Amino acid sequence: MRRKTFDAILTTVGAVLTVFLVVAGGLGMWAYSFANSNVHNQLAQQQITFPSKAAFAAAKPGTEITPGMLPYLQQYAGQPLVTGGQAEAYADHFIGVHLQTIGGGLSYSQLSAKAMALPKGSAAYTAAEAKVQTVFQGTTLRGLLLEAYAFWKMGQIALWAAIACFVAAGVMLVLSILGYLHLRKVPDTEEL
Repeated sequence: MRRKTFDAILTTVGAVLTVFLVVAGGLGMWAYSFANSNVHNQLAQQQITFPSKAAFAAAKPGTEITPGMLPYLQQYAGQPLVTGGQAEAYADHFIGVHLQTIGGGLSYSQLSAKAMALPKGSAAYTAAEAKVQTVFQGTTLRGLLLEAYAFWKMGQIALWAAIACFVAAGVMLVLSILGYLHLRKVPDTEEL
């Protein structure tokens, strides 16, 4: 095979790869934008706001804000919950902590089974059912927030993948240009 033919094939493959990487980067940016705006809009509609700075200043065990929550939530004090990162923090370190307290460390299904074992109509059954309902609602909200976090995180990954594609496309573009410049200097008769 002639050297010039081989170089032309490699350079053309590099140019095609450059186009492919630019398209992939564009799709990654679109995925990032879609995920980010969708999560933001869905969370904004819920109108959840983090507790105020005053609540964090008064953190005590057994209250709305416990000292263990401070490293995860204090940075968001008073802010509306509108990002995936905020959703994860709120779900795991606010709702999750309160669910553990309310349920005594038991899950919704465990609490429900215990309530169903009580005599129906009794005061203990009514109290247990109220606790089960509260834990069910909290668990549902926590799960929805964690789903928003997961979708947001996929958008973040798409952003980094898009950036990597654009960088690789830039490198391939430079290499393709250098390949075409080199192609002009290779004699037509040179063999590999």
